Amino acid sequence: MKATWYKKTGPAQEVLKVGEMEAPRATEDEVRIRVRSSGVNPADVKLRSGASNYGYNFPLVIPNSDGAGIVDQVGFNVPKSLMNKRVWFFNGQRLGRAHGSAAEFIALDKNFVTPLADDISFEEGATLGIPAMTAYHSVFSDGPVSGKIILVTGGSGAVGFYAVSLASWGGAKVIATVSNSNKAQNAILGGAKETINYKTENIITRVAKLTDGKGVDRIISVDFADSLKWLTNVISKNGTVVAYASDTNRTPQIDFFQFMRKNTQIRPFILNSLPQKNLDEARIGINEWLSAVPNALRPVAATFPLTDIIKAHELVESGSKFGTVVIIP
Repeated sequence: MKATWYKKTGPAQEVLKVGEMEAPRATEDEVRIRVRSSGVNPADVKLRSGASNYGYNFPLVIPNSDGAGIVDQVGFNVPKSLMNKRVWFFNGQRLGRAHGSAAEFIALDKNFVTPLADDISFEEGATLGIPAMTAYHSVFSDGPVSGKIILVTGGSGAVGFYAVSLASWGGAKVIATVSNSNKAQNAILGGAKETINYKTENIITRVAKLTDGKGVDRIISVDFADSLKWLTNVISKNGTVVAYASDTNRTPQIDFFQFMRKNTQIRPFILNSLPQKNLDEARIGINEWLSAVPNALRPVAATFPLTDIIKAHELVESGSKFGTVVIIP
């Protein structure tokens, strides 16, 4: 099969190679998928660059966690009914796995594979894994959100946009922070009722005005350390802060008393450490949302052939895209 790999971490141009290798076979609890699309997430480029290794140390790595395709082989413990089914998947290069989705085939545990409706393209399916599942857990991990006010930081980002969309579908009023007017329009497309330009507006003042001084019930943060500048001033009593990253400072200090006074719950998490129950809830919930909102935007930033994977990784690293960059093996 044709595949991309790296044997050491570093810049995309220096370490990513494309060539032929033997295709995997499905073991007893796995399915093999003919990959039709491979999503490139920020986590994938961080792993490849060496900026975030999570203890991975393999002689050869096929990058990228997410993708979509058609099941062409099933293991002994997998229902034969999955054969030839369209699916989207996650956890390719994660949880101790070295072989991701940037190849013509991938063998993956059946628990990481979800049916893909016929009206959703393979390219759109590749946007669902890490971004949509992280967003789903961020929004619904404490139950229904109908009637809540939720503040999503980075509301035009890959995770942020899906968080805006899912929270809106769940009946919440969503406020999104963005860095410019174009990103504000993206967040509004996802269902945000209000946007705040954090570069030109005071988040504390704007939230107070938009909530009549009550604050928001839930904050979904793309950068916990950065959000600490203002979050205790905008979260309501008994509110929750969910954080899935803290890139500006991985060891931030908090003012314990400020959080205690408001009985604020802080929920940091990473998708690949969640129990299977939570992963299943997210997979099922995302498909329910897709069915209920068939015209929901599933943004694909750009597509590249496998031979141009270097350009794809560099585009993700640039930060100048809306949606998920997708590779076509």
